[in-house]
Amino acid sequence: MPKNIYIVGAQCTGKTTLVTALSTYFTTTSLPETPPPLILVEVARTVLRQHALTANDITSSPSRAMRLQELIFEAQYAAEEKAAAGKQWFIADRSGFDPIVYARRSLLTNAISFDVTSSASIRNASGIVAKGMLSYYHGTDPGQGYGIFGEPYSWWEAGAVWGSLIDYWNYTGDAQYIGLVQQALLWQVGPSNDYMPPNETKNEANDDQAIWALAAMRAAELRFPNPSASPSWLDLAINAFNDQVSRWDTSTCGGGLRWQIFVFNKGYDYKNAITTATFFQLAARLAKYTGNQTYADWATNGYDWASSVGFISHDYKVFQGTLVESNCSTIDHVQWSYAAASFLYGSAVMTNFTNNNATWKTRTNDLLSSMSVFFTAANNTHDIPTDPGIMTEVACEPAGTCGVNEDAYKGLTAQWMGETMQVAPFTTDTISKYIQSSAEGAAKQCSGGANKTACGTRWTKSEYDGKTGLGQELSALNVFLANLAVNSSSPTNANTTVATQTTDSAPSSSTTSDGKPTATSSETGTSGKSTTTSSKPSSGSQRLRAASWTVSLLIPAALLSLLCF
Repeated sequence: MPKNIYIVGAQCTGKTTLVTALSTYFTTTSLPETPPPLILVEVARTVLRQHALTANDITSSPSRAMRLQELIFEAQYAAEEKAAAGKQWFIADRSGFDPIVYARRSLLTNAISFDVTSSASIRNASGIVAKGMLSYYHGTDPGQGYGIFGEPYSWWEAGAVWGSLIDYWNYTGDAQYIGLVQQALLWQVGPSNDYMPPNETKNEANDDQAIWALAAMRAAELRFPNPSASPSWLDLAINAFNDQVSRWDTSTCGGGLRWQIFVFNKGYDYKNAITTATFFQLAARLAKYTGNQTYADWATNGYDWASSVGFISHDYKVFQGTLVESNCSTIDHVQWSYAAASFLYGSAVMTNFTNNNATWKTRTNDLLSSMSVFFTAANNTHDIPTDPGIMTEVACEPAGTCGVNEDAYKGLTAQWMGETMQVAPFTTDTISKYIQSSAEGAAKQCSGGANKTACGTRWTKSEYDGKTGLGQELSALNVFLANLAVNSSSPTNANTTVATQTTDSAPSSSTTSDGKPTATSSETGTSGKSTTTSSKPSSGSQRLRAASWTVSLLIPAALLSLLCF
């Protein structure tokens, strides 16, 4: 009996046409002592029909694509077994090796390689995502505005992006974006150097301004290079803070900042957690950086007010906000991760500033404990008690209702949790587990788009969810970077020596008769900084990573393209 023949090759190269021609030949031609072969038609089409799979499923869902290859392999094996049982020789359109090759090709070209125990791997993945994030930026194009991303992305999100790239520079040592970040942060300062630019002031909210001020604060803390003849990073943060102090509103609810700055904007009648949290965080960081007690007093005032009205509950949950018309008596109990993270980071800074004051340390620990609500086990299961969980924006992500703004919240949460570990090392054991598992989940989502590195939204899913954008890239970048935080340069104080460079002098501050801090700084920018990144794991125990290939094809991975259907 003749040997079996397999027709294999790249898709759409005429394999099925050849099989059909051979079938016709052996059917119409009589060959002595050679029985006609059994024709094994391509099984992939049958599998698609039987299992209700579509080409869209295959290209958008790595797990379904891999499952298809497994089913094709099983169907091919069954067809060949049947032919062998009938003692027939056959000609097969494709072979059992085809699904193996397709799946293996997928593994070799799959998205972002990420090993949380390897600093080099984390830096490499961060570099890929940083580049993807900046693919949304057109501010340097003719006719565009420096520092902003344009619709549908909000002005505040641009500030978050530039702040993340300061951390990227610090954690990875990659200096290629320094000029871009400088240009963006300085172009948007406005005429008063307080992040109230004319192009945004009409619609600007207090938390928007604070996000940009916090980026400038990070630049000051890390000695990010400051061009000559430019306002110092510290001055920019102080000016924005002083603006917000002037808006502290005791006429309603006993204090607090309104969400919106101007009365004509929707939301002026609302006071919320994130506005208070970013004000509090900025005050705490200014206190630590300058040593000025007035900032510490404002941080304490901000936290205490938030707690008194119920933004921070007795069990340290952080709730969204309230209308001032109710005198802040009716709280909206929606929980957003970044508001909780901002209070966490601010409390950690205050713990550091006060040399581990018991009250601030308790607040830090209890806020961190309450944030467990934002960490969901992989694939939304809770059957692995040791699984720390993966970061989830619980107010919208499970229901698929997150908007463009909400897509970026996890980015700020990850950034501030990473920075919390730097100033409050006692949080590292808990935070590092959260950040490691979340980064691993995010890496699996960074498998979309034409280059297979676009990042999706739902890190708890092992397959790219098809929803990508600036916020998703920012969030993935920051959760990757947070794994480098412990072994990277920590925030400095105004008189801290960094490498061989020092500031010319410490900032000076004064307090007005009404108790509001006004500060000026003679801080000058430095021309750069040395960055040393450790090659050992960022935190936690090392875990073995082993990859293997099995014929059963049960390894989930993204599949590039399938057969020619």
